[in-house]
Amino acid sequence: MDGLRLTSARLVPEVRLFLAEDPTILWARLEAQVGHNLPAPFWATAWGGGQAVARYVLDAPEIVAGRRVLDLGSGSGLVAIAAAKAGAAVVVANDIDPYAPAAIRANARANGVHVVPLSTNLLDLTPEAVLDIQADVVLAGDAFYDDQLADQVLPFLLTAARRDALVLAGDPGRGRIPSRDWQVVMTYPVSPATGEETYVTAASVLTPRNPGARP
Repeated sequence: MDGLRLTSARLVPEVRLFLAEDPTILWARLEAQVGHNLPAPFWATAWGGGQAVARYVLDAPEIVAGRRVLDLGSGSGLVAIAAAKAGAAVVVANDIDPYAPAAIRANARANGVHVVPLSTNLLDLTPEAVLDIQADVVLAGDAFYDDQLADQVLPFLLTAARRDALVLAGDPGRGRIPSRDWQVVMTYPVSPATGEETYVTAASVLTPRNPGARP
């Protein structure tokens, strides 16, 4: 697609992605093509939180190797691709943006791995349905960029953790993940992605502290 180029995020040079040269211009082009408003093309940027989770997975492949992985809010597929490269048995990349599945497929092909895109809005599922999701590991690269989304994602991730999934979430200091419920596993220095807040200089990988203790 015009306006995208194959490149690598600084923190994860092993993964090649088709990313926007200018996300705002790309957004305007997409809207002009379809003739109506579209959500921002978050799938065309490698966000700091996603870079941190991808880096952690590549550095500790044993956490996903041979396991079933769900990448929530996958966007470009960066985290999902990192999990596939690290040896995950099955990787499902979930994102509701209509362009994300095509981006995920293209990026997976560019990296020689297989990732299964899923466009179902998993956040609409009941807690019981979440328990039925067959994933050993649930990853969320950068899914806390506004209050409403964070209020949906956090319960989903904690429910997954209570059913014994390993849950890892990326956060570039947006301040929406309560420290009483989550602990930092690793922190990495990052450069702000195009369109990301200038305060983003580091991104952490977090996991629930004690999910089994909560109802």
